[in-house]
Amino acid sequence: MTVHLKKLSVGSTSLDSLREVQTQRLANGGKLVHVTRNRPRRADELLDGGSIYWIIKGVMTARQSVIDLAEAKRSDGSLACGVVLSPEIVPVAPIRMRIFQGWRYLEVNDAPPDLVVHGDINMPIELVAELRALGIF
Repeated sequence: MTVHLKKLSVGSTSLDSLREVQTQRLANGGKLVHVTRNRPRRADELLDGGSIYWIIKGVMTARQSVIDLAEAKRSDGSLACGVVLSPEIVPVAPIRMRIFQGWRYLEVNDAPPDLVVHGDINMPIELVAELRALGIF
C-alpha cells in the first residue's frame, strides 16, 4: 500500500522558484536528493509509488515521485537519509496546510489530485487555493 510524504519547501517563494532551484541542481550534474535526518519507517510503502508533496507558503502546491532512498551525510558529517526524487514536478490542486517541522506521512486518500489546467488559465497558485476554498474553482 502506497504512502506519501508532505514537506515544507524551505526557501521557496513559489512553484517557479522550486523549479528554478531544482533545474540548477540538475544542470550541475546532480541528482535531486532531499536529505532528511531520519529514514522513513514506512519506506516500503513510500517506494511503492509514493511522492513528496511540497508545501510552499502554507499551500500544498506540487508533488514529485520518490525514486529511491539512499544513505546520505548531513553537512555536519552525521548519517542521514537521502530521498531521491524524480525531476518532474507535478502541480496539484492547492490545499492550505498548517506549518510543521520535518516531514509527515500523507495517506493516499488525503493527497490532493494533480492540477488540471483548464484552457489558458494562468493564476498564482495562492489564488487558486483561495478560489478552491470558496468553492469557486
